Amino acid sequence: MSSTHQSKIAMVAGETSGDMLAARLLSGLRPRLPDAHMHGIGGPHMAEYGFASDWPMDKLSVRGLFEVLVHYREISGIRKQLTQQLLIEKPDVFIGVDAPDFNLDMEVKLKQAGIPTMHYISPSIWAWRGGRIKKIAAAVSHMLVIFPFEEQIYKDAGIPATYVGHPLAQVIPLEIDTNAAREELGLDPRFKVVAILPGSRISEIKYNTEAFIRTAKILLERDPHLQIVVPMAGNKQRSYYIKLVVAAKLEGVPVLLIDGRSHTAIAAADVVLVASGTASLEVALFKKPMVIAYKMMEASWQILKHMGYQPWIGLPNILARDFVVPEFLQSAATPLAMADALWEQLNSDQLQSSLKERFTEMHHTLLRDTANISAQAVIDVIAQHR
Repeated sequence: MSSTHQSKIAMVAGETSGDMLAARLLSGLRPRLPDAHMHGIGGPHMAEYGFASDWPMDKLSVRGLFEVLVHYREISGIRKQLTQQLLIEKPDVFIGVDAPDFNLDMEVKLKQAGIPTMHYISPSIWAWRGGRIKKIAAAVSHMLVIFPFEEQIYKDAGIPATYVGHPLAQVIPLEIDTNAAREELGLDPRFKVVAILPGSRISEIKYNTEAFIRTAKILLERDPHLQIVVPMAGNKQRSYYIKLVVAAKLEGVPVLLIDGRSHTAIAAADVVLVASGTASLEVALFKKPMVIAYKMMEASWQILKHMGYQPWIGLPNILARDFVVPEFLQSAATPLAMADALWEQLNSDQLQSSLKERFTEMHHTLLRDTANISAQAVIDVIAQHR
């Protein structure tokens, strides 16, 4: 975009996965707008492209209905301050990255004030709360979608949308070097590896950790040579995980706890136990067998379990429209049930081969030049509103 005008781009990403997805967009946008001022709320991956975060991103990284209520006043205050700031500043575009409960309310006010608004990653209106599309129409000038079936949903509702592919499909290679990943982590190539991903949010770690590590304990009782790898998203998550493990008297379960490098842990694994969310799609793109599980506050579960439209919660199953991998939710997510499912995957060559084939097809479907397609959509929206 050739202009003497210095572009101002505001963005909000509310958690680690959003930070990574937004960074992918910025990797295509920053070369086109090298002098643009980009700010809002984001994480370290966005900062690599010159993004300035006005508040720490972890202020928004809260999940679960009642957990959000505890932090509502602080989160609401941040949104109000940022909205007022942007109404004065009038950026060329605002891009909300996921975090719909935070971003959509902002986007409504900004759009009403004539500021073009984009939302990167559709809320799961095809899974639950489909009525939100009316609010999205009032909030969003242009939607960037990451799953191929979403584009038509929005176009049918009169909302401009662009399918940009899933950024992770480009980041994660089609062929995985498992041996290299094991060597990087110092794992013994003779023995099988199980990766355990309880989640990146503190609330996820709180509810998933004990059941996940008890699952590892059962697997190790069946095969003492198994190597268990547990990546942590940051120091706060690591400290809390250790606290929970000690409280549950599970510190004797031998696991390799690593900082970051979740992709390396997944690449090294034979099977993965993963909390439902973006991480489950990452595992699929690494072509690894997995068991998807999720636990949350019981009061939140009692509300949410009646709100879904589909029989699946894991992204790999949703995309495949089938239970290609097992899901265990809330009370069903027992250590024995999860261990049995993982054990079957560990010991079935046929199952491993079948899943690899399904996940390879999925990878090709999601593979697009995400950085440049999404960046061009942003450029076009800015140009349309000048």
